Amino acid sequence: MSAGNLRTVLVTGGARGIGRAVALALGGPGTAVYITHANPASPGVAETLELLKSAGTDRCEAQCWRAEDSAEAALRVKGIAEAQGRLDVLVNNAGAARDGLSVRMSDEDFKSVMDVDLFSVFNVTRVCARYMLKARSGRVINLSSVVAFTGNPGQANYSAAKAGIIGLTRTLALEYAPRGVTVNAVAPGFIDTEMTRAIPEKAAEALKGRIPFGRMGTPEEAAAAVAFLASDAAGYITGQTIHVNGGLYM
Repeated sequence: MSAGNLRTVLVTGGARGIGRAVALALGGPGTAVYITHANPASPGVAETLELLKSAGTDRCEAQCWRAEDSAEAALRVKGIAEAQGRLDVLVNNAGAARDGLSVRMSDEDFKSVMDVDLFSVFNVTRVCARYMLKARSGRVINLSSVVAFTGNPGQANYSAAKAGIIGLTRTLALEYAPRGVTVNAVAPGFIDTEMTRAIPEKAAEALKGRIPFGRMGTPEEAAAAVAFLASDAAGYITGQTIHVNGGLYM
């Protein structure tokens, strides 16, 4: 299948966790999937590419660059769009956490999380939008979090960034709708990933006790919501947030 006929997907932070599950949910025959990662030594990259290939994805490529780097984002997205002749789906999943009580949080810890978790969404989206708006077609899905709505002690920076994504999603949805591009968000609750596995066992059990389903979600459950928003069936949905949290927030 020629490059121009492949549905082209870009997933930032796609080497592991929810990002990997999203890449796999959107991959398969007839697609080109590009994932980004910020760590050149990330052990999950090769495995993710192998899983994409095994799923029949026509083209898959991993690129090491930071989504909050404006010059790099412009260069890389241009390369993808020119190589494939199109850009259909952007999933802004790249993120980081530097937890700590607000009274002890350094400027650097606050600003770095805002850059990676919020500015990067704006940064990559504005570049991708140029190609989508010209084509009068496209899907942008931003990964927020349940803590954007509930707050969470020790995560002033992360909560603020993830809440900012919701406002950004709504504004971009209004700007892009006239040209057929949808912009939505998915707000996962506590998902079983490497990050949450680092939570001490006692704290993890207490957390599960707050979730009506009594368990953490899986990356695949969060990815399913993203896949729906990226599908043709979601063509009349924009500016919305889908919560995937087992009833933790309603």
